Amino acid sequence: MVTKMKRFSVFVGYILGLFLAIQASPALALTELLATIDRNPVIKGEYFVLNVVADDDLNAAELDTSGLLKDFLVGRTSVGRSTQIINFDTRRETRWQILLAAKKTGVITIPEFTLQNVRSAPIVLTVAAQGSQSDESKNIFLETEVSTKEAYVGQLISYKVKLYLALELQRGVLSAPTLDGAQIKQLGDDKDSNEILNGKRFRVIERTYAIIADAPGELIINGASFSGDVLVESQGRSGMFGFNESRPMQALAERQVIAINAIPASFQGKWFVSDLALLKETWPDEQTEFEVGTPITRTVTLIASNTDETSLPELEFTAPDGLKIYPEKPQRQTFVRDNQIVSQYSITMAIVPSKAGTFELPSISVPWWNPHLKRQETATLAAKVLTIAENHNQPSVPSMQDYAKASSSSFPWHWLSASLALLLLTALILWRKSLNNIQKLQQQLNAAQLARGQVVDSNAKVKAGQPTAKSAPSNAASTIPSAQVAADKINLNAIEQSLINNEISQALGLIQSYVSHIMGQAMTLAQISALSEPLGQSLSDLQAQKYAKSHQQLDIKKLIQELKQLSVVNKTPKKSLISELNP
Repeated sequence: MVTKMKRFSVFVGYILGLFLAIQASPALALTELLATIDRNPVIKGEYFVLNVVADDDLNAAELDTSGLLKDFLVGRTSVGRSTQIINFDTRRETRWQILLAAKKTGVITIPEFTLQNVRSAPIVLTVAAQGSQSDESKNIFLETEVSTKEAYVGQLISYKVKLYLALELQRGVLSAPTLDGAQIKQLGDDKDSNEILNGKRFRVIERTYAIIADAPGELIINGASFSGDVLVESQGRSGMFGFNESRPMQALAERQVIAINAIPASFQGKWFVSDLALLKETWPDEQTEFEVGTPITRTVTLIASNTDETSLPELEFTAPDGLKIYPEKPQRQTFVRDNQIVSQYSITMAIVPSKAGTFELPSISVPWWNPHLKRQETATLAAKVLTIAENHNQPSVPSMQDYAKASSSSFPWHWLSASLALLLLTALILWRKSLNNIQKLQQQLNAAQLARGQVVDSNAKVKAGQPTAKSAPSNAASTIPSAQVAADKINLNAIEQSLINNEISQALGLIQSYVSHIMGQAMTLAQISALSEPLGQSLSDLQAQKYAKSHQQLDIKKLIQELKQLSVVNKTPKKSLISELNP
């Protein structure tokens, strides 16, 4: 136990003596200032490390580096301090690490530094031009490739840039090339891969740009550039970042010059340049025979290689009498497939036949310029023949004009006028008697919910496009039940609300359901349009608003009024009236 206590006392005494020796030692004075660089020669624009070491504990701001600004770009500066005690000998050190990049080539002198009257020795540095060493010997470099050295105005020029990194990337920015008199945009996403050059592994980041010249002449493309930080191995344990340190790096691609030709005077049509262009179309199940009133969906697509989507022309369509075309908004896109830039313009349209017969949709031709053959070519879509048949599943309905004409030829006008007056008087009496019942029922029906073409009443849910009740025979009654009046009003409210919400498809379905119900038979939109000219025009405007690229202004109140008028005329007790006049 005594031995342990003695050992402990000796150890404490040793520590105390060491502490007192350190405290009692005289203040160290700066005696040496050493400046070194991590490599020589260097490449212009590439960063290297300047180390300045003082053998004393100094303030970081004491080192004046302003003399470097004339010939160098001065980057990040790091300062570190260390203290070593060996056999009661204390050594302190202050180290500055400065990142420098030479502004010019040739021989440059790094000036001496002075601290407390102690000077460092100047350093003679050799700076080589960029590109003077092989790419494989560099740790970071850029390679670029253009699709052609000669192009036309409006032609897409592919500019591909590859960033090669032999060091670990911490952060960085790959900037697009700069140029005047042209448009540029990135195509697709970056590609990340690995390559081995002369036994050295590189990480490769690849990016593709599309360049389109606006005017003829010489197009100068200033190369893409990279700026970022990478991890490099430090020069020994004295490095401020341990074995690896972050260092900024820059790289610049070489300049490219492209000759841009003007649009040839011989070209006819809207100008666009492509390696290959073609037209294609799709139809529902490749049908060629359709029925009156049944919308036909047609999609036409223009596909072009090595062309930007904005260069593709608009397609125009015409149709013979008896067919109406309602095009949707065209879709444009550009993508890279099998290392080829492909653009396409696609437009879908609805073709509505209004009568039976055989119709020919004219052919479509799109002129384009082949830059390889230096001549105009044409993408063509052949004419299409459509056979439209009568819709036998839906019997034709006479128009309101035909019905009025038949009525006027069968009966004298004075009999008709008197009968109509009597009818109106009878309807007025019945209406006043049922007013209270209608108001009560209306309050109940108003609580029903309208959602996506569904009308909910106290008994059932009715989907848009289906009759609200079974079709009654035309001679079922000579008056309109009060509940039916309220239901019709609800249907009209649903139609009006759909139009206000711009739910055109739902509105068309509700209109078709509503008219089919009041007419007592299933009807197509074409048959409904034939009932009256104003109603037909309103439905045509509504379909155009659904399908057309530029919406037409629709008079909603006018359409609702036309439907109301249709309901009043149809629900007039025609059967009873005719029976009375023709016993």
